[in-house]
Amino acid sequence: MIGGEESSDATERRDAESAWDARFIAGDERALEYAYRRWSPVVFTLALRSLGDRADSEDVTQKTFVSAWTSRANFDPSRARLSTWIVAIAKRRIADTHEARTRISALHQQLQRVTRPDDLVTEEVDLGETLLVAQEIERLEPDARKVMKLAFFDDLTHQEISRRLDMPLGTVKSHIRRSLERMRTRLEVTHAAH
Repeated sequence: MIGGEESSDATERRDAESAWDARFIAGDERALEYAYRRWSPVVFTLALRSLGDRADSEDVTQKTFVSAWTSRANFDPSRARLSTWIVAIAKRRIADTHEARTRISALHQQLQRVTRPDDLVTEEVDLGETLLVAQEIERLEPDARKVMKLAFFDDLTHQEISRRLDMPLGTVKSHIRRSLERMRTRLEVTHAAH
């Protein structure tokens, strides 16, 4: 400022910024490109300093500009500059990311408390054996077949099978015992042949 008057360069810059702001509010996509080129490095740097993760910071940057664009009608240039408004949105998106990380961490800790390490390791399924068992089950009489399918493939208890099929518990147990004996005998013969 010279003699209390603003320099013509400063006035031109302010007028140019105001013109871009107006175009942004009006939905001019070139104004969005301009704002992104101008302010995304600032948003990314803020996010990276706070989050310490490049991928999360890129995500925050993208979300910030999507939010700014979709809510551009809420931007009031008389209250703040576009850059200030975008930084405020970025700070909210950074806070959202920290909150999501906290929720994920809490969920992970809760899962670790309720899950035994052995539950996380599953035995490799032998597809050949599974198909062989399925074939043997198909050879059983209809009632025994229903019982064995529920026991093997649906992993139901004897009581659950009894309720599901409306069959006495003793009958369910008998079907399973007799079917297992038959299947064991046939499977032993099959394995011996190989």
